[in-house]
Amino acid sequence: MISEKILDIFKGAIKISRADQTELVCESEEFYLTRFAENLVHQNMGRSDSTIWCRAAVGKKTGVARSNDATREGVAELLKIATEVARNGNDDPNFQSLVRSERAPKCQGFYKKTFDYSAAARTENVAAIVERAKSSNLTCAGTYQTSATTLCVVNSLGTEQFDKTSEYRFSLTAVAPDGRSGWSQAAGRDIAQFDFLATAQRALDKAAYPGDAVQLQSGTYTVILEPDAVANFLLLTAFLGFGGKTLQQGRSFMSDKMGQAIMGNAITITEDPFHPAMQFMPFDYEGVPKKKITLVENGIARDGVYDSYYAGLAGKTSTGNALAPDNNYGPYPKAMVMAAGNSSVDDMIKSTPSGIYVTRFWYLNYLNPMKTMVTGYTRDGTFLIEDGKITKPIVDMRVQQSMIEAFSNVELVSGEQRLIPQYGTLMLVPFLKINNFNLSAT
Repeated sequence: MISEKILDIFKGAIKISRADQTELVCESEEFYLTRFAENLVHQNMGRSDSTIWCRAAVGKKTGVARSNDATREGVAELLKIATEVARNGNDDPNFQSLVRSERAPKCQGFYKKTFDYSAAARTENVAAIVERAKSSNLTCAGTYQTSATTLCVVNSLGTEQFDKTSEYRFSLTAVAPDGRSGWSQAAGRDIAQFDFLATAQRALDKAAYPGDAVQLQSGTYTVILEPDAVANFLLLTAFLGFGGKTLQQGRSFMSDKMGQAIMGNAITITEDPFHPAMQFMPFDYEGVPKKKITLVENGIARDGVYDSYYAGLAGKTSTGNALAPDNNYGPYPKAMVMAAGNSSVDDMIKSTPSGIYVTRFWYLNYLNPMKTMVTGYTRDGTFLIEDGKITKPIVDMRVQQSMIEAFSNVELVSGEQRLIPQYGTLMLVPFLKINNFNLSAT
């Protein structure tokens, strides 16, 4: 894992840069992974690697180059390549400047015990889960990972940032002899707080639920979504609408709707990297300190997130949401919190005369981005609710639903929240009870 010595290497390279402005970024990850299937651990592995980016600006031209050579010679060569790319590129009239930032507050998200958690310890945890699975005649497969990530950003305007975080991630699929499956996952910074048996039991209970799965007809249903399903929707919603690029280009469902109600008043969504459950890296890939941003407040569109480029176009300041220098997506939130409500999951179920309980969605794809319409399937634990009780499993159904419409039809929000990891993003989300949700028979 890269140490703070990379700061000196970067500062030395910038001194010899022939570009007008220069930015150097290093992201280093060291992770250790246990994989298991058919109730057996079949792999314990580790990997350590670093990615170095150089962004050079020559007038209104910018060039980006990337490598994994963190030596002084490697960084100097990368700088030359990026500068040459810039000189041979086209002017970008919208490029203004790199960003000068003050030091970000120290990250609280590194836990040495998480990083040092051994393969033997992970294997012992998996063995305890497998014993439970075998007692119910279930077969388990999944992954268990611990890691540490460092990020360093230095530019010629004086920005210098360096910090590190730790993380654990766990996922489990349990399968019954008839093919029915249950699924659960967890993530966090401090592995000492991780109750792996409780997380695993959620998947085991779903796979072992008695009775034959019934087929339901297509229609609109009341659904209770577990946090994983809520996060599936929230992440795609963020990609479509919360980023400065889509907002600036008029491709966001929030474009021209700031200050207007776009969801139900039970929904508040913030980008909150400093939430105790998040403890996210405190600066972005441009070295800009992160901020807490209210995206949706009681259903009303409030703001998006920005990097320096799209903030300049919008007449705003960066919110600290820049991605890696060679990305094409533009900024989007990576530490979202959907506010908790005051209902319990049991109360949600008891208040539902007829409905469907959904663990998660699978293979969601856009049908109409501006209307946030998606299609996909329920998966790994879908159950019928009758007279306020979960009564039987059902055959998985196809989703054909506007996510914004779903968030507008929320009846109840749980007080319980879970931290859900997806594609480099963390989301702290509750259970939701939603009315008039479109599901089709498969």
